[in-house]
Amino acid sequence: MTNIPKTMKGIELTGYGDIDMQQYSCDVAVPTPKNNEVLIKVSAAGVNNTDINTRIGWYSKGDENDLNSSWSGNQLNFPRIQGADVCGTIVSVGEGISEERIGERALIEPCLKEAGGQTLHSPWYFGSECDGGFSEYTVVASKHAYDINSTLSDIELASFPCSYSTAENMMVRSQVTSKDKVLITGASGGVGSAAIQLAKARGAYVIAVTSPSKNQQLLDLGVDQVIARDANLSDVLGESSVDVVIDLVAGKQWSQLLDVLKPKGRYAVSGAIGGALVELDVRTLYLKDLSFFGCTVLEPKVFKSLINWIEQGKIKPIVAATFPLEEINKAQDTFLKKAHVGKIVLKVSE
Repeated sequence: MTNIPKTMKGIELTGYGDIDMQQYSCDVAVPTPKNNEVLIKVSAAGVNNTDINTRIGWYSKGDENDLNSSWSGNQLNFPRIQGADVCGTIVSVGEGISEERIGERALIEPCLKEAGGQTLHSPWYFGSECDGGFSEYTVVASKHAYDINSTLSDIELASFPCSYSTAENMMVRSQVTSKDKVLITGASGGVGSAAIQLAKARGAYVIAVTSPSKNQQLLDLGVDQVIARDANLSDVLGESSVDVVIDLVAGKQWSQLLDVLKPKGRYAVSGAIGGALVELDVRTLYLKDLSFFGCTVLEPKVFKSLINWIEQGKIKPIVAATFPLEEINKAQDTFLKKAHVGKIVLKVSE
C-alpha cells in the first residue's frame, strides 16, 4: 500500500464569488475512505463550466441572497474542494472493497448516485455537493471509480469525464444514429468537441456552430459542415433540415434551432452559456411533434459506454492547455476567454 500522508495540497473554495475565493493550501487533511469508497491519488483534473458556475452561484434561480447555489440546488458547505474531471490511481480502499483495486488507474464518474457510504436520494456532482479533484487525494464511491486501460496520459484522460459523459448522455437521450443529421452548438468547447466525436463515432452527419477562427480545428475532428455562430441557421440550412440538435448555448438564437429541426426532431440541451432565458413559440413544439431532452443526470451505463469508446480508441482527447494546480486562477481565466478548442487540464501530482 502506498505511504499516504496526513495532509495534502489543494484548492479550497471558501465561499461564493470570484477567483479570490479559491485558496491554494498545502495543509489540507487527506480524506479517509468510508464503506464502499476508494481513495484516489489525483494525477490530473480538468477545468469545466460546472466548477465555475458553482463558485459564482450561477445555479441559483433566485436573487443574490439566495444561496441554494450548488449543482443540485442545495447550499454548499465551505470550504469545498471542487474539480469534477479526475484521473488518478487508487491507493487505498474502505470497508467492503477488495484491496485488489489498489493500483488501478481510474476515471471518476462525475454524476454521483452514492457518496459517504450511502445511496443518494438525488444525485450529487463531484466537487459540488462533496469534495472533488482539485487536490492531491480524493475519495469517491468505488462504483464511480472506473478502471481505465489506455495508453493515453493521465492529463489526456482527465479531459474526458465531465465533458464527454455529458455529450454521451445527450447522444443516448436523443438516440443519435448513423441515419441522423446532427447540429451542435458551442461546438469548439469541451462538451461540443466531445459531442462531435461521439456523433461521428455513431456515423452521423455533423454540423458544427462555432466562430470562424475555429473552423479548421473542427473540420480536423471530422465535422461535415461548419456554420458561423452569428449566421441565420434557416438561411444556411433551410427549415426542417436536421434530425437532432445538441445545444450547449441557448441564448437569443434559440428559436432558430427549432426552426431547422425536422418534424419529429429531437432537441437535447445541457448548457445555456449564451443565455438561460429563451422564447418558445409552443406551436413550433407541437405542430412539428418535437421531443425535448434536458440532459443532466447520466443515464445508466453512459459512463461505462464512454470508457469503452476511450479504450477502443474511437474518440480522442483534445487538451488545449495544461497548468499546475496552484495556477488554477490562470487556468480558469484562460478557460473563460473561450479562445481554445477542447479542454484545459490541471496537473495535480506526479
